[in-house]
Amino acid sequence: MSGNAVYRPDANEALLTLVNVYKTFPVRASFFSAEEVRVRAVDGVSLSLQPGKTLGLVGESGCGKSTMGKLAIRLLDPDSGTIRFEGKDMARLAGEELRGMRRRMQIIFQDPYSSLNPRMKVQDIVGEGWFVHGLARGRELRDKAALLLERVGLTAEARNKYPHEFSGGQRQRIGIARAIALSPRLIVADEPVSALDVSVQAQILNLLKGLQEEYGMAYLFVSHDLRVIRHVSDHVAVMYSGKVMELGPSEELFSRPSHPYTRSLLSAAPMLGGAPAEHIVLSGDIPSPVAPPPGCRFHTRCFRARKFCSECSPLLREVAPGRFAACHFV
Repeated sequence: MSGNAVYRPDANEALLTLVNVYKTFPVRASFFSAEEVRVRAVDGVSLSLQPGKTLGLVGESGCGKSTMGKLAIRLLDPDSGTIRFEGKDMARLAGEELRGMRRRMQIIFQDPYSSLNPRMKVQDIVGEGWFVHGLARGRELRDKAALLLERVGLTAEARNKYPHEFSGGQRQRIGIARAIALSPRLIVADEPVSALDVSVQAQILNLLKGLQEEYGMAYLFVSHDLRVIRHVSDHVAVMYSGKVMELGPSEELFSRPSHPYTRSLLSAAPMLGGAPAEHIVLSGDIPSPVAPPPGCRFHTRCFRARKFCSECSPLLREVAPGRFAACHFV
């Protein structure tokens, strides 16, 4: 592709493809007003994920990355745009066809405390998918649950306990076991280690990488932690205010960031390497998702912004082989 080529995800080989996806949410204009306004959570995002690979979504809180994860597995429906999984348009699936597709995509939630039903035994939590899809029941379900719990680092006896009897890291292992029980092709990991101690985070991340090698799953990995994203990702998409600012292979993006926003993120975490020599301090706040600024979303905080940036929104274009950035001056 030429240096000016606009990013267009390849749907032919990708497991998951999102093309020009938009998602808004209604909120009250103010506490005293009944008028509704729309929050732009995801604003024209295109991405693709290859089978068996990990795409990391990183950005500040409120940038839309968790919403992207939920859209990818149709926990949310987009306002417009196309989401394809295994070549099929997710919006067109319904009934048994959608039910069958859901077996091949799962999610690991951020909070290991609220994501597990406190009234269910662990074997029922892990085996719920088997039960719902008629794959295992009774003794067979209990035996399979025991084996799966051992695979994620727990004991077989854990199957007869309740979630409150486990630590946060152990609960997240239960959540991982539930997610892989149906041998999915795609797992959305929504901040899966952010609520855990640092020592436990490393154990969970290594477990996830080991399971990916064993089962051949693809991960859409959502996190605000740059260290985590670098450790697990093959490719990284940097999001800001509902848009993708930069996209590329993980090591290249971290060692040679192109977009000013990516540079500022890495500058705040110099231990990662690849950060600019100077410390970049961003002024101002993230723009309101209700009324985002015209032109480039980042221009109100960008250290390289010019007048043109407030007038024209940049396209996500190729700035180096396999590297894409949404900036006029890269």
